[in-house]
Amino acid sequence: MADKMVSGASSPGARVRVGVVGASGYSGLELLRILAAHPQVELTLAAASHSEARPLPEVYPHLTGLPALALEVYSADACAERCDAVFVALPSGSSGAVAAELWARGLTVIDLSGDLRLPAALYERWYGKPAAPAEAQAAAVYGLTEWNREQVRAARLIANPGCYPTASLLALLPAVRAGLVRPGGTVVIDAKSGVSGAGRSTAAHLMFAEMAENFLPYKVGKHQHVPEIEQMLGEDAGPIVFTTQLLPTVRGIYASCYVPLADGVDEARVRDAYLARYEGEPFVRVLPPGEVPALKHVRGANMCQLGLVVDERTRTLMVFSAIDNLVKGAAGQAVQNFNVIFGFPEETALTAAALAP
Repeated sequence: MADKMVSGASSPGARVRVGVVGASGYSGLELLRILAAHPQVELTLAAASHSEARPLPEVYPHLTGLPALALEVYSADACAERCDAVFVALPSGSSGAVAAELWARGLTVIDLSGDLRLPAALYERWYGKPAAPAEAQAAAVYGLTEWNREQVRAARLIANPGCYPTASLLALLPAVRAGLVRPGGTVVIDAKSGVSGAGRSTAAHLMFAEMAENFLPYKVGKHQHVPEIEQMLGEDAGPIVFTTQLLPTVRGIYASCYVPLADGVDEARVRDAYLARYEGEPFVRVLPPGEVPALKHVRGANMCQLGLVVDERTRTLMVFSAIDNLVKGAAGQAVQNFNVIFGFPEETALTAAALAP
């Protein structure tokens, strides 16, 4: 078996052998689409719950032109033999165990589920499932790239953030870390998602006849992303009020965040804090005064757009955050982390502009 490529030590022209486990889900398919355009990636494995190997374009015609891969049943031995790095995009409850198994065999692993993002007790409380192996939980680095870049660079196991937390944390962290939030105040996150965020589920409420021209909240007061967001924000932000709703659209996360401002904080100070923190970040754009993002501005792109408004009457900072849940909220951010780990330019394979209209 070939030696594994060492993270962060890629040589010019070297190609990393990459596999995707969970390749038939929406995030897995998006990973394949992005990785196929990566000049320093050799796609060597695509695993899914199929009983027989079938060429990818035969199963998913939109992937015509990808390397001649066939979907196959997951095998840790096959991954260890043919891959240097593996993206695991399985449902929570099974993804973390697979990620831990591959990491233990010396692979660099990026897990897109929630299984490695929380301590065991919190995970079991909010997800209602057994936690992943403790060794993997302890080793996993939370892959919010813009805020954990140096930890990501040195990691071999990444807990890729959720789509709601990515939109919310990119919106809130500059205010929290700069001390702009009023002590004891409650931060409110009103977040909405396209239906692809639910995965390829056959649930009745996700059917076209149910969801078209419709709008509804779900998991009210018990969404599993609450502790993930609170954990990253830290005690300075206090508890959050977090609601999620489904939009009658395929892609996108739109988070409207409401932050009680500390005394003496004005809009100029807020804007300075955000511009200073995200200066030079290729995938976060703070919009000019008076502008707010729209989902179509980020659809298909590995981009988060932020709009800032201060309501002086109520002393509230309103931050509007838009991402594509399958790109910056999942596969794109995972590839961004992969690029950081292996020392490739961070924008590699991620420079596509948003799709409009």
